[in-house]
Amino acid sequence: MRILVTRPQEDAAEISRTLEAMGHSVIAAPLLRIEFYDGPEISLDGVQAILATSANGVRAIARRTPRRDVPLFAVGPQTEAEARTAGFVCIRNANGDGAALARATAQWSKPEGGALLHAAGAEAPKLLVAALEKSGFTVHREILYEAQAAKCLPGAAAEALKNGALDAVMHFSSRSAKIFADCVTREGLAASCEALLAFCISEATRQSLSPLHFREIRVARALNQQALLELL
Repeated sequence: MRILVTRPQEDAAEISRTLEAMGHSVIAAPLLRIEFYDGPEISLDGVQAILATSANGVRAIARRTPRRDVPLFAVGPQTEAEARTAGFVCIRNANGDGAALARATAQWSKPEGGALLHAAGAEAPKLLVAALEKSGFTVHREILYEAQAAKCLPGAAAEALKNGALDAVMHFSSRSAKIFADCVTREGLAASCEALLAFCISEATRQSLSPLHFREIRVARALNQQALLELL
């Protein structure tokens, strides 16, 4: 199968290797560019746990502190894997979304145990912080990076879509799906999607593809990469 992957560059490289090992061919079309914020070292004194809602959150906090001894609570398997790569020694995985991480954090820690630090992107919603503060936790939300949206499809992706050289497109977030839909519409390529399969990590991601039409849209049973790969 010929698959278009819309993840940021570093993540696209990782999933591309996985897909190619499964026998598929891949064109990477990073629709989000991650820009990490520089700044002074972040103190983790008094922090009982770091909350990471994405692999980029792990990469961002790892750039700003040498400490790896503070527990890190990851939203899902990919974030957990990135934390292990970064050298964190105590990692727990909520295996879900932000709401699942909030529920898990309330079980894994106590408000009196110290503050929590959310390693967040500029576009991240504040629902995680709000849920935990409602449960009595003190949460510091550190904005450590931003994901900048592409204004158009990369040339190779646009050409492949135009020439019918794709079988499927894989979407890992509702934001990247919305950017894809906007770029395709602006570039007059909406009709080319009608022959494609669309693999979506969530129902919200599927909804972000509107008003595009696909041959079929499949939604993963869980919010993680493995569930998305199972759609193949």
